[in-house]
Amino acid sequence: MPTTRLDTFRRKDLRFDVSDDGPLDGPVVVLLHGFPGSRRTWDAVTPLLTAAGLRVVAFDQRGYSPGARPRRRRDYRAADVVGDVVALLDTLEVERVHLVGHDWGGFVAWRMAATAPERLTGMTVLSTPHPRAMLRSLLSSAQAVRSLYIGFFQLPWLPETALRPRLARLLRRSGLPADAAREYQRLLSGPNALRGALNWYRGMWLPDRRRRRAAPRMVAVDTTYVWGNGDQALGRRAAELTRDYVDARYRFVELDENHWLPERAASRVAQEVLTALRPDHSGAEPSR
Repeated sequence: MPTTRLDTFRRKDLRFDVSDDGPLDGPVVVLLHGFPGSRRTWDAVTPLLTAAGLRVVAFDQRGYSPGARPRRRRDYRAADVVGDVVALLDTLEVERVHLVGHDWGGFVAWRMAATAPERLTGMTVLSTPHPRAMLRSLLSSAQAVRSLYIGFFQLPWLPETALRPRLARLLRRSGLPADAAREYQRLLSGPNALRGALNWYRGMWLPDRRRRRAAPRMVAVDTTYVWGNGDQALGRRAAELTRDYVDARYRFVELDENHWLPERAASRVAQEVLTALRPDHSGAEPSR
């Protein structure tokens, strides 16, 4: 049984900042934030989960932790960010956890479920569709228009210059609560922080020659997928196609919300995570 809290962990020469709350002997839930958040993304969700007896661990991912901001875009490939989560689990000395991810954190959850399913008891993904569902939606919906900003983010230095003075204002316009928008701008004002955050967009799709095989198309992990029908970045078509890529118990939850589910709908997010942790995964469709 673990006896100490974790406040940092290391992977190679990177040091990640961690929040570790709830009973040390409780089932472990790991929370993964997206752009442009941090472990603070989960401030309203965490106490609802710990009150239910869960040990809740969140960390500032690479590019966000001051001690884990590699400058090269190739250091933000999918295998690298998934490896960070595996290193966290090894440091915690836990074999399996329930993984919760929002935005890019949701992408990491999908990828980990495909490449390291033995480390997961299940997962709850917020907003982010399965990557292959996303690709299909680019050809069959307006998703390509919604995703035009990703092309802008590929440019060197210009996105950082454009976003730095106006990030909080843009986030408020997108529906993020003002206090969270100000906090995220503050966090990304540190040295190389905004560059690290944007490098997720620049490096995530780079091929990784270290891997001998591509990630499987199907996910064989029990999954709850929560999507807000007012999401400006991720549309309905990709959300509906996601079911095609889960070969396990699956539950799709549609909310009358926008993209910022942890900040705007914390109680509902916590409720869906707790439901996913029930032995019968209430309301889930059975495996095919």
